[in-house]
Amino acid sequence: MNEQTLDTYCRKQPGATHDYQMDWECDRYHVGGKIFAMIGGDSKGVRILTLKCDPMRAEELRETYEGIVPGYHMNKSHWNSVYLDADIPEGLWEKMIEHAYETVLQKLPKRVQQEIKSEQE
Repeated sequence: MNEQTLDTYCRKQPGATHDYQMDWECDRYHVGGKIFAMIGGDSKGVRILTLKCDPMRAEELRETYEGIVPGYHMNKSHWNSVYLDADIPEGLWEKMIEHAYETVLQKLPKRVQQEIKSEQE
C-alpha cells in the first residue's frame, strides 16, 4: 500500500485532523484530539502504518498476517503496526483504518461525538 493512499483515507474520516510529529518523524491522524493512526518508520526506518485496535482483534490480526506486528513504540495491547509492503488482502487496510477511527471515536465524550457527527450533516 502506498503512503499517499493511506494518508488520503485517514484524512477523509469524519472530523479527522492531521499533523506531523518532527521528533517521531511520522504523520499522525486524530479524531477529537486523540490519535487513531500514524504513518512512520520502525527502528530500521521501514515504513509502517500504526493503528489503534481492540486488543482481541489486534491479537487475531497479528496471528493471521505476518506483516502485522505489535504497535511500534505504542501500547502493544491496543496498537498494531502494519508494514506497508505486507501481504494482506485488498480492502483490509481500509477496514483497519475505519476500526482504528471508530475505536477512538467511541471513547470520546458523547458531546464531542455529536459535534463530529453534526459537522458531517
